[in-house]
Amino acid sequence: MTKQPGCPYPFKKLCGAAVAWKVSCVLARICGIPEREEEALLPFVAFATVGDVMDLEDENRILVREGLKRIAVADNLGLQALIRANGLDAADINAYHFGFVLGPCINASGRLDTARRSVRLLLAQTEEEAEQLAEQLKELNDERKQLTEQAVEKACAFIDSGAYGDDRVLVVYLPDCHESIAGIVAGKLREYYYRPVFVVTDAREGAKGSGRSIEAYSMFDEMVKCDDVFTKYGGHPMAAGFSLERERIDELRCRLNENCTLGEQELIEKICIDVPMPIDYITEDLVEQLALLEPFGKGNEKPLFAEAGLTLLGARILGKNASVLKFRVCNRAGRIMDAMYFGNVEEMRGYLEERYGAQRVQELFWGRGEGLTLDVTYYPSINEYMGNRTLQIVIKNYR
Repeated sequence: MTKQPGCPYPFKKLCGAAVAWKVSCVLARICGIPEREEEALLPFVAFATVGDVMDLEDENRILVREGLKRIAVADNLGLQALIRANGLDAADINAYHFGFVLGPCINASGRLDTARRSVRLLLAQTEEEAEQLAEQLKELNDERKQLTEQAVEKACAFIDSGAYGDDRVLVVYLPDCHESIAGIVAGKLREYYYRPVFVVTDAREGAKGSGRSIEAYSMFDEMVKCDDVFTKYGGHPMAAGFSLERERIDELRCRLNENCTLGEQELIEKICIDVPMPIDYITEDLVEQLALLEPFGKGNEKPLFAEAGLTLLGARILGKNASVLKFRVCNRAGRIMDAMYFGNVEEMRGYLEERYGAQRVQELFWGRGEGLTLDVTYYPSINEYMGNRTLQIVIKNYR
């Protein structure tokens, strides 16, 4: 984004909503409007800052922190209805919920329907209207998630079948994929395969697509090298959007791969930990001190800890959609703790079976695990259930 030349304002990373809020604050003071009226808008500034994936540093971190503090008492009927529709408690909302639960509901209307529905929600004057619109947005987001899962499954089937050979840059043509979710699909494929990914869909005129990249590959620079293939394109090193004629999709794939200079090491995702820390160092006081660093997000990531050689004592699959793995783990010092994994459950189970055999993994799920170990990166947390507080870790990566 181009910054205004000569602007003396010290922090240059505010999103558009934050800039609009600051202008409204000046106008409010000129008009003698009480400061509390300005503060009432902070939850929306926080929502927009996280939703726009701004760096949560400096002024942005303060705006998000202060906005989150005011969520529980925010008097916007639409926002409160959306929180309830997603089964959340307004007192427990954090930056994650803005980015991955509530934000996608707001965005879903613009992707699959019309953005006016989200505007109407936030301007709702009655609880009945707010509840109705919130439910509609949640249903749209559920539909968007289902469409995304179907598109990702289809793309993975193509890729795993060997149709793309040894391509280091994946150009996946999904003619039936809704063009508004192409970027989301590309992002998920990038996570699965750790390759630059371009997802192409059918559009009214030719084909249209979105790309998501990895650190070592400047997507926009590589597109410039074959810009004659596109009818329109734009983006930055990590993401791009484009249009082209359907007949040139294969040509795009070939040329991007011919130009690609990525080596094997660059196609291996690098995981950086903050501290290698045995789980017996974890205390409630430590978890509470780490919470002072919140809100976490882009530019202010959660600290990542690691321990090698955790012994798996037992495992259970939890959740309505069987989407959570819960382990009982023990480290070399004898500290036993629960460990939660919220990633791809089947993939992790498959990894364990490949390494230890299906029978031993089944015994682990029967509570008779023996000799199964994992190296993990994690973040410590406190699980509160029926008045009881217990320490646990949330596994981010494993090997």
